[in-house]
Amino acid sequence: MRAHISNDGVDLLIEVVDGALVIRHWGKKISADFANFPTNQAIPNSDFDETQHPGFMREHSRGFLGYPTISGHRNGRDWSTRFTVKELKSDKSLAAVLLEDFELKLVLRVEFKVLDSGLVEINSELENLGDQYVLNEFTYWLPLPDRADESLDFAGRWSNERNPQRRSIEIGRWVRDSREGKTGHNATIGEIALTKQTTFNFGEAWSIALGWSGNHQYFIERDAQGFTSIGAGELLAPGEVILAKGESYKAPKVFAGYSEEGLDGISDRFHQMLRNRPLHPKKLRPLTLNLWEAIYFDHSESRVKELIDLAAQIGIERIVLDDGWFGSRRNDRSGLGDWFVSKEVWPNGLAPISDYALSKGIEFGLWFEGEMFNPDSELFRKHPDWALGNKTRSIPTWRHQQVLNLANPEAFAYVLESVSEVISSSKVSYIKWDHNRVLIDADNNGRPAYRDQVLAIYQLFDELKKRHQGLEIESCASGGGRIDLGIVDHVDRFWVSDNNDALERQRIQRWTSQFIPLELLGTHIGPSPSHQTGRSLSLSVRAVTALFGHAGIEWDISSCSPEEINYLKLWADYYKKKRALIHSGKSVRVNYPDDAHQLYGVISESESIFAYVQLETISTSQPPRIRIPGLSDRTYEIRIPTISKGTGMMLIKAPDWVSDGCRISGSLLSEIGLAAPILKPGEALLFEINPV
Repeated sequence: MRAHISNDGVDLLIEVVDGALVIRHWGKKISADFANFPTNQAIPNSDFDETQHPGFMREHSRGFLGYPTISGHRNGRDWSTRFTVKELKSDKSLAAVLLEDFELKLVLRVEFKVLDSGLVEINSELENLGDQYVLNEFTYWLPLPDRADESLDFAGRWSNERNPQRRSIEIGRWVRDSREGKTGHNATIGEIALTKQTTFNFGEAWSIALGWSGNHQYFIERDAQGFTSIGAGELLAPGEVILAKGESYKAPKVFAGYSEEGLDGISDRFHQMLRNRPLHPKKLRPLTLNLWEAIYFDHSESRVKELIDLAAQIGIERIVLDDGWFGSRRNDRSGLGDWFVSKEVWPNGLAPISDYALSKGIEFGLWFEGEMFNPDSELFRKHPDWALGNKTRSIPTWRHQQVLNLANPEAFAYVLESVSEVISSSKVSYIKWDHNRVLIDADNNGRPAYRDQVLAIYQLFDELKKRHQGLEIESCASGGGRIDLGIVDHVDRFWVSDNNDALERQRIQRWTSQFIPLELLGTHIGPSPSHQTGRSLSLSVRAVTALFGHAGIEWDISSCSPEEINYLKLWADYYKKKRALIHSGKSVRVNYPDDAHQLYGVISESESIFAYVQLETISTSQPPRIRIPGLSDRTYEIRIPTISKGTGMMLIKAPDWVSDGCRISGSLLSEIGLAAPILKPGEALLFEINPV
């Protein structure tokens, strides 16, 4: 039995050998028939006498000595599986496989689908037909070719997410896991394998990303034979999945991407996949003003009205009232969980301020953190038993919070009903949903409940959207602590990081977009100096940085000078003019010759826009030339838009094209490029490239 499925230049070749499911090839399209392709390998000295075929299941019983796909047991027995393919059905882009371990009474259904984007989506379900079965792990594994010799993933912390770490693949197993109960600031979103030569725009890359928002693991493994694999799976707590007879475990789906056009080729496949979803946001992404860094907990109707008036002048389309509007929430130590409008700070409720915003043509949004509660809250005093954790132990607080057990039907109903009532009564069309602590010792009636908590928040978001048509939800977990391909199907925006420092955001946004398209990334102009780093930066670099995403402002705009307000108006108009391009075009990250600069943009057939950013000083008097790949060989006009005319530079005279524009062919722009201006450190220049 064989299957050869394909889409958008990517092939997946599957074969059944001695009953095992074997993936022969995942990668570049192969037009030839592989039916007679020789697959047996050499037999080394002191080894099995015949070639073994452990395949997709990677079973010890089939001679595999690395990490298995499935680990489990029945009270210490039935621990070693040997699955046999019973059925393989396929068409052009889909292969469905039925495997069975008759002796262990386990059935596994696996579906491989090559999407229109070229990503391979894999879904699996394990069914138990025997006595109670304890599942320890289920991990997806895909083979990598010998030439995949490096890996890339991302590490981080609060306010400093998505730091790339690239390393050689050596013998052994490289593990990146998250045990926070949510994806986490240190989570990588996906794992990438590549060659030493691979750059943003050149070379091969293979990536795997899990559609899950809870505990998980990513792997790169090279065994003693030299075979290399990439893997991902949910990380289960001991005893978290115990299957009674007839019960099933549905593993989180996984997406696998291959490209021979570098890291940008991988990101383009993920962007296409997400944009092709029926539930992908359709309306233009509203220019947003979040009030957190403007007022923090200092709420008043007159203060918010003042900011709404200024927002209307600038051209803001959505305003979000952040933390502090409810219960006793005058600081972060009390009131969390009491989802009713505070009479102390909002004596007339929120409906009047919502109406005021709507009268100015501005949508009204509101902050919630419904998965948590403060010990100093009415909810906790009434229901301390709703805290997620072992009741015989002291549960440590984090940011003065405990986790609310959403697997408890009463707690779930409370959050759903109270949040829903506020949405209705306050005319809320958008919610920013925060998640500000990790899950520790997540015990529910003696059983681990990490998985249940994730499934509950998916259900909660879906029910809120069902009740409130058109409601949009932003996923915020202390910034970028819950960005993944699981929650993406339940939300409409990600808050990329709590850090609004534009230079920090250059890196954070660059690498978050490796998997997530720009229209889903919340990118705001923050104040100067930055509240997170204390660094002062020009308004132009803050504005250019925020432009490449779902743009907004998080700044006390009442403190702005008239000149700054006028600039924000120009910037808002420019964002509205260019957002259709930014949110649908192909993202391009240029391999600039030095690390002191970043050069990136968005390309479409009709127009393109790029940012040239100076991060720090350089050792030479002239920076490398600006070369743009990916353009056709036609003539283009280069011009600097008005909002970048005041970019700070350190030079006597800039190249003529900066002031006068120019016309240049795509091949010249790609091969020779433009002389670069010398910017001040911490500055950014925006330029447009339009076909003539």
